[in-house]
Amino acid sequence: MELYPISTVGNNLPSNGSSQLSGNGSTSKGSGHTQQTDQEDIDNCNQPLLNSTPNKMETVKSVLHNGTGRIAPHGTPDQTNNGSGGGNNASKCNNNSDNHEEIPNDRYNIVFYILLIHGIGILMPWNMFINAFDYFADYKLTIHHKDGTNEASAYKEYFLSWLGLASQVPNVLCNFLNIFFQFGGSTSIRITSGIVVEILIIILTIALAILDTSDYISGFFYLTLISVVLLNIANGIYQNSLYGVASKLPMKYTNAVVLGSNISGTFTSVVKIVTTWMSPNLRIAAVYYFVSALFILLVCFDSFLGLPINRFYRYYVLDNRHMRNKDIEEKLVEDDSNDSNTNKERPPIWKVFCMAWKQCVNVFLVFFVTLSIFPVIQSDVKPVDENFFGSVETTNKYFSNVCCFLVFNMFAMIGNIIPNYVTIPGPDRLWIPVMLRFIFIPLFLYCNYAPTKRVWPVLIESDWIFIIAGIAFGLSSGYLSSLCMMYAPKTVPPEYAGTAGMIAAACLILGIFCGINFSSFLAWLVK
Repeated sequence: MELYPISTVGNNLPSNGSSQLSGNGSTSKGSGHTQQTDQEDIDNCNQPLLNSTPNKMETVKSVLHNGTGRIAPHGTPDQTNNGSGGGNNASKCNNNSDNHEEIPNDRYNIVFYILLIHGIGILMPWNMFINAFDYFADYKLTIHHKDGTNEASAYKEYFLSWLGLASQVPNVLCNFLNIFFQFGGSTSIRITSGIVVEILIIILTIALAILDTSDYISGFFYLTLISVVLLNIANGIYQNSLYGVASKLPMKYTNAVVLGSNISGTFTSVVKIVTTWMSPNLRIAAVYYFVSALFILLVCFDSFLGLPINRFYRYYVLDNRHMRNKDIEEKLVEDDSNDSNTNKERPPIWKVFCMAWKQCVNVFLVFFVTLSIFPVIQSDVKPVDENFFGSVETTNKYFSNVCCFLVFNMFAMIGNIIPNYVTIPGPDRLWIPVMLRFIFIPLFLYCNYAPTKRVWPVLIESDWIFIIAGIAFGLSSGYLSSLCMMYAPKTVPPEYAGTAGMIAAACLILGIFCGINFSSFLAWLVK
């Protein structure tokens, strides 16, 4: 499978003004003539490219394929290796072009870290709700009688199932619809609007946590589900658009978003453990979750507003100068065919998918297997040794938080970091380890999962095997998901990279949705 480079402009190569690339790709010296500084030569350098010759397409085709990617004055291809005096103007133009087309660096990795923060932000709503499940089930959806007894309401038993549907259905729909219709105009508007909606809904969630809703359990339940639906509509647009932006940058920036997503899981797992230890009750612990999510989203909003002033970000995302030659050729084709429509056409979605479908399937399968087990199955695996953490009480309190949530999220995060240094296997063979991960499904089902309700036998009676399997499961999830998301935009031409990234993000969400629903089937199968 061919991987397309991030930049296709020939004059992005460094130049000191004394050498150019000749048509055959070799380096040749300039003529050495003294550079002229008269106004005529300056005008020649600034002559508009598209009006430089009557036969525009022939000139551009010869230039785009002669190894230089430059056009000399008066529409003549640059012949910098012939030593003629006519090369002086071309050399001057080329030197000026090199100065303007030098690829800016991501100083201090600012753009990388901003995208990493946004990766944390896109999963904060989901992690916030699943980590605060005890708050919803045992506090808000439980009837607390005045005599001190508690009674589970009718909404408690199926809250997690309804939460999953309310979260993932709108997320999937909005991810796919955003590819075709691109809600809200420009990418920047879609991202900032999505963040603002999420911030408002989290503020509402904090308010509900503070208020006493014990007399309005039914109203709290439906209001929570409505807020979750709206939250994930906004998050679906936000997430899909963010991957589209990251896909226009070099590969490691897509991985920054994926890495941030798993840091989000690790962060919320640590917050849950700390708040469980420090908080006097479930309500206070839940407020901590929601406030931390609010803080992260505020940082995401503020940091995204600062991206357009970054030269590196402008070069790749806003100006698209790394694809300028291709844009010029497309414009000339339109001019020669007398096409009066100057609006930018929508990218061919099906064509892009046909080029990137292998990686899209890999993305789907990685997240399908992951969400088939985590968190529904893995979190319900009980300790074989009831004194694993020293006492029964401590083990019951921390076993799932540490051995399930923290282990998975931490090693998934480590798996996301590895592709910055190692990218094995390549795109053509990535399907092999992706398919091998299906072995984790029966492995966890035969652990001590739901021991009091299951009809299947427990074959793995070791807590350490469960933990080691969790490490391998999280590590492979993080590593393979990063490779898939990094490879997908590079299997298409650079001008379609953003669309490929959005399609891959939609497949990611679809894999999560199908995996969550398949986990319910697995739970039914074992029980």
